[in-house]
Amino acid sequence: MRIRDNPVLEAVPVITQLSQLHGSPAPQYRQHPPLTMTEIETCANGVQYVGDIRGGLKPAMRITIMGLVDVRPQSFTVSLLSSPRDTEEDIPFLLTVNFRDRSIIRNAKFAGIWGAEERKVPYFPFTPGDNFKMEIHCEHQQMRVLLDGQRLCDFTHRVPQLKAVTGLRVTGDIKLTKVA
Repeated sequence: MRIRDNPVLEAVPVITQLSQLHGSPAPQYRQHPPLTMTEIETCANGVQYVGDIRGGLKPAMRITIMGLVDVRPQSFTVSLLSSPRDTEEDIPFLLTVNFRDRSIIRNAKFAGIWGAEERKVPYFPFTPGDNFKMEIHCEHQQMRVLLDGQRLCDFTHRVPQLKAVTGLRVTGDIKLTKVA
């Protein structure tokens, strides 16, 4: 496994690019410290990406994940973590896309105990072999997940302090093209 810092992956340029595309001024919250990510090349356990969120998660932050779904996928998972490198730590937000039963599961784990799963979504938008753009918007009370610009689901925060969310991990049957 090879680890390397990737300074290209920052939240601020993505927010600026999005505002330029839509012709509106850049939002005020772009002053938050950028995400600092550490890229991990795909290895045997399916981990594709692990990164730090410098200063912890804050309302109005966005995480953008772009990629290509494998041709024969089983699942992929996006996790927001209390520690990006310790798999036994708390997981304040876990989103698993399961292709076998066409579900999108959200949950959180604290002190080794998983909470109640949330599965309701208006549609299953993922197609094997297709590109996607997932945005996770951190709001004061919840995470809002958009897929290709369309609202997919929300997840009410279960963590008492957002700044405790300091890492991002992506695993599973996708090829990542961008994380910011």
